[in-house]
Amino acid sequence: MNNTYTSLVNQTFHFPQEGFDQNDDGYLEFNGLDLISLINKHGTPLKLTYLPKIGMQINKAKGLFEKAFKKHKYEGQYFYCYCTKSSHFSFIVEEALKHGIHLETSYAYDIDIINRLYERRKINKDVYIICNGYKQKMYTSRIAKLINNGFKNVIPILDNKEELLAYRKSVKKPFRLGIRVAAEEEPNFPFYTSRLGIRAKDILEFYVDEIEGNEDKFQLKMLHIFLNKGVKDDIYYWSELNKIINLYCQLKKICPELDSINIGGGFPIKHSLGFEYDYQFMINEIVGNIKKACNKAKVPMPNIYTEFGSFTVGESMAHIYSVLGQKIQNDRECWYMIDSSFITTLPDTWGIGEKFLMLPINKWDNEYHRVVLGGITCDSHDYYDSEEHINEVFLPKLASPNKKEEESNKEPLYVGFFHTGAYQDSISGYGGIKHCMVPSPKHVIVEYDNNGKLIDWVYAKEQTSASMLKILGYVR
Repeated sequence: MNNTYTSLVNQTFHFPQEGFDQNDDGYLEFNGLDLISLINKHGTPLKLTYLPKIGMQINKAKGLFEKAFKKHKYEGQYFYCYCTKSSHFSFIVEEALKHGIHLETSYAYDIDIINRLYERRKINKDVYIICNGYKQKMYTSRIAKLINNGFKNVIPILDNKEELLAYRKSVKKPFRLGIRVAAEEEPNFPFYTSRLGIRAKDILEFYVDEIEGNEDKFQLKMLHIFLNKGVKDDIYYWSELNKIINLYCQLKKICPELDSINIGGGFPIKHSLGFEYDYQFMINEIVGNIKKACNKAKVPMPNIYTEFGSFTVGESMAHIYSVLGQKIQNDRECWYMIDSSFITTLPDTWGIGEKFLMLPINKWDNEYHRVVLGGITCDSHDYYDSEEHINEVFLPKLASPNKKEEESNKEPLYVGFFHTGAYQDSISGYGGIKHCMVPSPKHVIVEYDNNGKLIDWVYAKEQTSASMLKILGYVR
C-alpha cells in the first residue's frame, strides 16, 4: 500500500532523523523515548519534558562557536546565557546551569529566582547576570541589591537614559553596565524603530555626557542588540548586526572598558521535519564580520554573548493528545477532536499562528487523509489546520480497512506536537484559570538519575476542578 502515512513521510522528508524514529512495533520515538509506554503509563493529554536535550543544545552552540573562533583565529571569549523568560521552571534553569552557562533576566521577580538559585548553591557570585527589560523601581532596586551583596558580574542593560540614575543612587560598589541599541524594525512593521533600547545615534553622546569620567563608579562593558525575527541570513539581519559592530568600534576608541557585544537570541528550532538551517555558517559569518570590522578599525575584538531561550529549551518538550473522535462537517472538512485545547496548552498556535512539529505516535501503517484538528473549547479559533511546510494537516485515518488489524483500530490515534518547550506555559499561565476551564494536562519529566538510568516522574498532576474553584472564590 503506497498511501499509508509512512509512505507520505518517506516521500516528503528524510526519515528517520535526529530526535525522531520508529520502534520495531511502528510507534514514534522522541529522542529515543518509548512514547507509547509513557502514554500507557500516564495517559493523555500529556506534557513531556526531556531534560537531557537542554544540555545537548547548549553544548551544540558552544561547539559551533568554538569552531568559528578557531576558523577565524578570534581573540575574544564566548559566553552562553539562558534567557529565563523562555521557561522559568526550576528544573529547566537548574538543568541548563549544569552546563556552564550564565543567565539573562527580564523582570524584577527574576532576581528573586537568582537569589534562590544562590541559596541552593546552583550558582555562585561569579555568574554573569544580564538584566534586560524596561525596568521599574522594584527591578532596579533588586539589581542594585545583588551588586551590593557581592555578585561580581551583574550587568544591567540600560533600556533608556534615565535608568542609569537609579543605579547611581542605590549601588554602593563599582559596577559594569550595558546599553541596548534600539533596532530598526522590518519594513512590514507598523513602526520604524523598536521601543526597546536607546537610539544608536544618541549613544555616543550619552556615553560622553553621563558615563565617561565615572569609571571609579561604573563602566560601560557591553553593547546589546536583539532582533525579533531572529538570526537569519538576510540583508536586514546583517545590516542591524553591522550597525552595532560599527558602534562598538567607535566607542571602543574612547571607552577602553567596553569589551563585549551581546547579540541576544534568535537561533531557530526545528518546527518541521523539513527544517533546514546552517547554524555553523551563520556563526562563522557573525564571528567573521565582527573580526573584520575590528581589524579595519584597529580595535580589540570583543567578547561575544548570546541569550538563547527557545534554542535552549524549545526542543526538550512535547505535548501529546488523544483523538477523541471524528466529525465530518461538510464535503471537504474532516475534524479530529483532541482531548484538550490548543488555546490553553499551545497558545502560540492561536495567538501568532505558530507551527510546531506535529506527528502521530501510532497508526503509521493506516491510510492518511487531510484533517483539521479541533480543541474541545467552545471557541471557534481553537483549531490547528496547517503545517509549517504545507497549508494542510495530514494524519492517519482512525481505522484501517484491513480487518486483521481490528485490535490496533481500537487504540485511539495519538498526536504529538514537538519542540513546544519555550513560552507556552508563560503565555497561557501555568495552573490558574483556563479558557472554558479546560485543565492543564499532567506534566511528566524524563531525565537521567545519579546512576545514569533514564527515569520519568510526575512534576504536576492534571489540574483539578477544586483548584480552579478555589481561585474563583467558590471554595474558601
